Amino acid sequence: MNVPFFNTIGMFVVSAAVMLAAATASAGEISATGEPQLKELSAHTASVLEELLLKSSTFESVDAFASYYASRFEGRRTTSGHRYNPDKLTAAHASLPMGTVVRVLNPATKQEVHVTINDRCASKPFHFIDLSRAAAKKIGLWGKGKIKVVIYPLLEERLEEPA
Repeated sequence: MNVPFFNTIGMFVVSAAVMLAAATASAGEISATGEPQLKELSAHTASVLEELLLKSSTFESVDAFASYYASRFEGRRTTSGHRYNPDKLTAAHASLPMGTVVRVLNPATKQEVHVTINDRCASKPFHFIDLSRAAAKKIGLWGKGKIKVVIYPLLEERLEEPA
C-alpha cells in the first residue's frame, strides 16, 4: 500500500471539504430541513486546490539515521552518473527518486541542510541517508559517524546530464 499517496488524497479531500463548508456557510442558504445547502466549488477554488495538490510532495518527513561518504569515494561515479564531489550538497538514499531535494535536520542542534539525491545506498531495515562531506559538516555530523536526523523531501527536479 502506498501510504504517501493516500495521505495526499486525504489532504485533498479535507481541503476540499473545508473550502466547501466555508463557501456554504458564507452563502447562508439553508434547506427546508435545516441543513446547509451544498454548492459546487467555484472554478477559482478548484484551481487553487489543484495548484496546492501539484505543489505538495508525495513523501512525508521521516526520522532517520545519517552518515557520510568515506573519502575513498571521491571522484567515483554515483548512480545518477555524476562523479561524487565531497564539496557539493548531495546525498544517497535507498528509495527517494533521483533529483529529489530534501531538507535534512539535526534535531539535537537544529542545524539543517538541503541536499539533492544523486546516488543509492544499501537498503536497510530503517530509514537512512548518506551525505556528502560538505552536507555532513553543515549539520554537525562530520567526525561523529552517524546521527539521528529528520528528512523532509521538498521537491523532485530533473538532474542535469552528467559531464
